[in-house]
Amino acid sequence: MRHALVSVALGLALTGCGSERGLPASASSPLSGKPLPSFSRRTLGGAPVDTKALAGKVVVVKFFAEYCAPCTKTLPAAQALATEHPEVAFIGISEDEHASTAAELVRRHGLTFPVIHDSGQVLSGRFRVREMPATFVAGKDGVVRWVGGENQDETALRDAIEHAVK
Repeated sequence: MRHALVSVALGLALTGCGSERGLPASASSPLSGKPLPSFSRRTLGGAPVDTKALAGKVVVVKFFAEYCAPCTKTLPAAQALATEHPEVAFIGISEDEHASTAAELVRRHGLTFPVIHDSGQVLSGRFRVREMPATFVAGKDGVVRWVGGENQDETALRDAIEHAVK
């Protein structure tokens, strides 16, 4: 009997008591647990993006650049997740030197979420981005719940989004 109880307890611990996963480990960031920095900018196509207008929604802010190989590798996964989760506001922020380089990345990866060219790295400074790729997931309350860095993968981002939309 004791062996059976230990087996059941071990099985539950290993499966996480079901298929639902918790919030994955976050990269270190001074913004963790703090409000997502607000900003109002225009996308590469000229459309306005104002984070204040996104109140009550899960928001994903993804910093990237063409010169960052891990960044370009993660863009297709970000696009797939944006398509899968239309209720989540995805915003891409390009740290490339030229807007034309950012536009080429958007075209090459078929990105449909809004992308802003961060001329002068103002937004990366506001978000305290130290390395890329950097991805911030804010919950419906506007608080940064997860930060993805160089070592986070598509599964971690997916789990962070799914945890935030609950």
